[in-house]
Amino acid sequence: MEKTGRASLLIAAFSTIVEWYDFTLYLYLANTLSRIFFGGGTAGLATALGGFAIAYLMRPLGAIVFGRMGDRLGRRRAMLLSMAAMTAAMLGTALLPTHAQIGAGAGWLLIALRCAMGFSVGGEYNTVVAYLLEGAAPNRRGLVTSLASAASEVGALLAAGIAALTVSAMSGAALDSWGWRIPFVFGAALAGSVWIARTAMQESPDFERQVAENSVPSEPLRHALAHHRAGIARGFAISALGSITYYVGITYVPVFLATTGTLSESAALKLSTLAALAVIVVTPAIGALSDRYGRKPVLVALAALSATLPLLTFHLMTGSFGDALTGAVVLAAIAGGVSAVGAVATAEQFPGEGRVTGLALGATMATVIFGGVAPWLAQLATKASGWAIAPGVMIAVVALGALPVLLTLPRGR
Repeated sequence: MEKTGRASLLIAAFSTIVEWYDFTLYLYLANTLSRIFFGGGTAGLATALGGFAIAYLMRPLGAIVFGRMGDRLGRRRAMLLSMAAMTAAMLGTALLPTHAQIGAGAGWLLIALRCAMGFSVGGEYNTVVAYLLEGAAPNRRGLVTSLASAASEVGALLAAGIAALTVSAMSGAALDSWGWRIPFVFGAALAGSVWIARTAMQESPDFERQVAENSVPSEPLRHALAHHRAGIARGFAISALGSITYYVGITYVPVFLATTGTLSESAALKLSTLAALAVIVVTPAIGALSDRYGRKPVLVALAALSATLPLLTFHLMTGSFGDALTGAVVLAAIAGGVSAVGAVATAEQFPGEGRVTGLALGATMATVIFGGVAPWLAQLATKASGWAIAPGVMIAVVALGALPVLLTLPRGR
């Protein structure tokens, strides 16, 4: 039996749908937003992707602020505040003036709101993962915690699907004039609905234990740096692998397919929607597998696959639609597997005291470097080298770097 009520666990797990819908929508609409806010063309796309990278720089700050809140005041309160901030950022984006209306200022306003989104997302995922781990029965932690990753893929699928539907259902003029706002209005409404649902959640039993034992750290950041340095380093390596496989292997793929001329913008988004379905199926299965065989062997196997298969899959994605779909599905399945077991494995590196802050220092810092900046670097590397497999090389290098650390992990469950 779970230690926290099933309803609270489900609300926590599936509310990450909103988090990843809101954040990945920007990448799925990168080509459109580059025209609307940055003047279009190669330079406009590079600026749009650079804006995504800049927003990611806010994630560590948000992770530390919300991590301190989660470790000092409770997981539930931190999750309520992070979702409120996400709702406001999405609604603000939907109401923005465009480049055609106010010039370059539109782009700066968009980046500012993306930074607000990055700040709130920085604290959101860590707190949810900690809450799920602490509320799950010990023999089900991999499966239950992986639901956050699976739900995030539902959010990514929803973002890809709504972006594809919006782009394909209207003319280019209508899309650039007003249609692009529709996915952001939908995201704001979804986030507001989740905030309401979260008000009914229980507090984490582990945080309640800390309150009862008077062991809540007064300064979570200092506590984590003093007591959890090894866990922070291991969490960094796990998250580096998860971030590069996800952000280059999934969310960058539509841009890759469109800019290399393999598929149209609309077709690339439709293909990514199909690939996201594979992730949703794979993620809970890998989480349950880690409950049965342990986190370490599953992570090591996934790292080995990440070091080899992306070279082939990015090459495949320059061929026919069938080849591109095969490559995208394989990449998505690997990324989903790493996210599933990585979520529980990083959280298990820390005890309850200071857990959310420890995740902020390890997992979130890696996500900034190997997630937010990675799509931009992948685009630059592909254009500069003319080498279609350059993004696959990036994934392989990070996987090979993470593998020695993964081999030192305790076996876990």
